[in-house]
Amino acid sequence: MDKIRLFSSESVTEGHPDKICDAIADNILDEALKGDPNSRVACEVCCSTGMVMVMGEFTTEQYVDIPRVVRKVVKEIGYNDSALGFDYHNCAVLTYINEQSQDISMGVSDAIESKGSSDPADRIGAGDQGMMFGYACNETPTLMPLPIYLAHKLTKRLTEVRKTGIMPQLRPDGKAQVTVAYKDDKPAYVDTVVVSAQHNAEADLDLLREDIIKHVILMSIDKDLITDKTKFLINPTGRFVIGGPHGDSGLTGRKIIVDTYGGMCPHGGGSFSGKDPTKVDRSASYYARYVCKNIVAAGLADRAQLQVAYAIGKANPVSVCIDTFGTGKISNDKLLEIIEKHFDFRPYSIIKNLGLRAPIYAKTTNYGHLGKPDLPWEQTDKVKEIKAYLK
Repeated sequence: MDKIRLFSSESVTEGHPDKICDAIADNILDEALKGDPNSRVACEVCCSTGMVMVMGEFTTEQYVDIPRVVRKVVKEIGYNDSALGFDYHNCAVLTYINEQSQDISMGVSDAIESKGSSDPADRIGAGDQGMMFGYACNETPTLMPLPIYLAHKLTKRLTEVRKTGIMPQLRPDGKAQVTVAYKDDKPAYVDTVVVSAQHNAEADLDLLREDIIKHVILMSIDKDLITDKTKFLINPTGRFVIGGPHGDSGLTGRKIIVDTYGGMCPHGGGSFSGKDPTKVDRSASYYARYVCKNIVAAGLADRAQLQVAYAIGKANPVSVCIDTFGTGKISNDKLLEIIEKHFDFRPYSIIKNLGLRAPIYAKTTNYGHLGKPDLPWEQTDKVKEIKAYLK
């Protein structure tokens, strides 16, 4: 009998309280970058019933009307009625903003390698120590793991059916979880789908479950992955009326596994939203994904995981480690040589090569920072040159 391994990943809708905070932080970052591409922003947001607080460190020449951005984001998500316990008209907006610490700024602006070097890529040091991970696999068209790929499709569809009126009984908050059964490390079928969708008090729960199966699950998951053993758990508690910040407080950076690989790959701990690209928590994680995606797309491995680690104030990483889980067509040592030759992990180079000083971050917030084909770190423009190593 074939051995079955079950793996689960979750996603949340844009109306989830943590994602509200992430969206506000990324929209504030974009506003700063529109007027000053060299803005340094570390923006944190929290929210609760009737309240949003924005805090952090900003060094920018651009004025950002924070309350306007907050209300715009909350309105677009769909919190437009005080009956929800949270709405863009009436929520209080508190701000606590300071300039970036000079001790941190010094390490970013004057890297250790810049002394005696004329290479502009040696000028910018990492804004902090830490390790970042990238990952890619050939399970899906986007080279993302299947469980998180399907979980994002479900939550994105939940938002679509709410906003288009297909399911008008839905409210903004919601989440989904998908368990995939693997045989011999290959996806075989979907074992369990869990969907929790906020709804109005008048909703017929039996009809709600039927509609979610019909309009969300079956529209998001390929029928070939669903078997007679697949379990659908829809609003398991039976009621989900109180939601969003009225039901649970929200905070930036609390959905880092949702933002990345759904737990299929380790995470260094640093969050993404609200951080400008000098923060390697964000930019180096994106770049590590870029490297892994090109390796898998070129056929050098079926799965690739990359760890890169930095020291504050140093441009070059202190370590780079690759693992292909036995699927590599060439050795890991050879892969590291290829990576060193074709990819530059210094923050200046990452920012320049991926065009990260542009206001592109609001569209990363929901349904994964990775796997969206229009984002610069999702491009496979290195495939041709690294594919040559297979010959």
